Amino acid sequence: MSDIERDVMTYDVIVVGAGPAGLATAMRLKQNAPDKEVCVLEKASEVGAQNLAGAVIETGPLDTLVPNWREDPPDICVDVTGDEFWMLKKDGATRMPTPPQQNNHGNVVVSLANMMAWLAPKAEELGVEIYPGFSAAEALFDDNGAVKGVRTPDMGIARDGTLKGTYEPGIEIHAPITIFAEGCRGHCTKQLVKRFELDTDCDPQTYAIGLKELWKVPPERSQPGLVQHTIGWPLENDIYGGSFIYHLTEDRIALGFVVGLDYADPRFEPFEAFQQWKHHPKIRALIEDGEIISAGARALVEGGWQSLPKLEMPGALIVGDAGGTLNVPKIKGIHTAMASGILAADHLCEAGAVDGFDAALRASEVGSELKKVRNIRPGFLRGKWAGLANAAWETVTAGHSPWTLHNHADWRATEKLAAVENQPTPAQANDWQTSRDLAPRDRLASVYFAQTEHDENQPVHLQILEPDICVSRCTQEYGNPCTRFCPANVYEMVDNDAGEKELHINAANCVHCKTCDIKDPYQIINWVTPEGGSGPNYTNL
Repeated sequence: MSDIERDVMTYDVIVVGAGPAGLATAMRLKQNAPDKEVCVLEKASEVGAQNLAGAVIETGPLDTLVPNWREDPPDICVDVTGDEFWMLKKDGATRMPTPPQQNNHGNVVVSLANMMAWLAPKAEELGVEIYPGFSAAEALFDDNGAVKGVRTPDMGIARDGTLKGTYEPGIEIHAPITIFAEGCRGHCTKQLVKRFELDTDCDPQTYAIGLKELWKVPPERSQPGLVQHTIGWPLENDIYGGSFIYHLTEDRIALGFVVGLDYADPRFEPFEAFQQWKHHPKIRALIEDGEIISAGARALVEGGWQSLPKLEMPGALIVGDAGGTLNVPKIKGIHTAMASGILAADHLCEAGAVDGFDAALRASEVGSELKKVRNIRPGFLRGKWAGLANAAWETVTAGHSPWTLHNHADWRATEKLAAVENQPTPAQANDWQTSRDLAPRDRLASVYFAQTEHDENQPVHLQILEPDICVSRCTQEYGNPCTRFCPANVYEMVDNDAGEKELHINAANCVHCKTCDIKDPYQIINWVTPEGGSGPNYTNL
């Protein structure tokens, strides 16, 4: 629809994404240069509604942006009182020394959804213009090929592509500088990395899926400020991952389960592994007879230093997890995302151009932090025990190893069914479900607790580029793993009227985790932005 006449808005700086990196960038820009006109586009219906993380945060960047924030903290903000690290076996647990990277003294537990909703008005007080419900459908380019802004999605298009009576064309927003802060696997960022070959000199990016639930538990079970992490059961030795248990106020406990998306067995189901973990005696004792309040899922970026793409291009910068600033051993990325946004704003105000930002970030504390732990996550490619041994060595040497371990693309790690047919079915697919009685009892129930909303009559935002592969090669070679790795039951193989199998997409279930875009073994699933405001609506997550 390139011939449609569109309205044009102009700003000095556009920020795509109102997450930690985006709001930090916008706020710092206005603090440094109050006269700059800065707008922030946010695809969620409200700021924070689609932000999901653990989240234990280091407060340094927040202290910089809002020095007096502790006088009026966000709802759900608990000082860490203690750390525990557990190795789980099927029927028992052994406490282990807490890794130094996970020492949370001085940190706070927050709800990222609440924190961003709390931070947005502070940005607006500085003069930042924030537009919830407006995503960036695509980047725009000038005659020289430089980024000149973004276009928002067209609204009011039916599922079959026809225009509804409510049709409104998206608008173009232009600016000399555009900041992409879309978070993990950003829609526009992915396109820009390819267009400008920003990943030429780095390893493939790697990811994990994080699943989280918030529970209201019987009195006195929650110990506000206690931070617990587990590794081990039910994950096999060759699957990277673990869990977190964050104790909050008002008898609430946040539970989370993270699985690296470089697992090999296409039969593995991360959501089922999470539910099985909840039935472990140690975890069950915390939440049994409690009530689930909310749930969600989101991919997180794990590649670290080796997988950082170039973060600048003509007319634009990439900040935060859109580039990959998560510190995996710390299990933290909010402070690095915010710090990268602050650095971007400072750089733009001092240098007046995007040139040099990539080098500045790599030379900054963010770059130093990522480089120091660069070998810990890829060390687990050799299995849990080898990974733990390597992590201990990297910690002792403070990351000064003479070598650099490398990452590989997650989708390439997926084995074909023929390679695993003689191996036991992944543990979470066995008969444990017969005693499964903790909510939510299936993925559809979990979607309910994510409060996800999409207009059913809009174009499917999960584009299958070669649908024939799904019912032929993928069925035979991999057993349609999209029906297993998706935590929201978006993908189903069903019988059509002719009695033949076809892929059915329940797009309205989507919680925007991006796992399908990452793990599909043929790379033919393309996640694009739906109508503005569509998607999950997280509360207290």
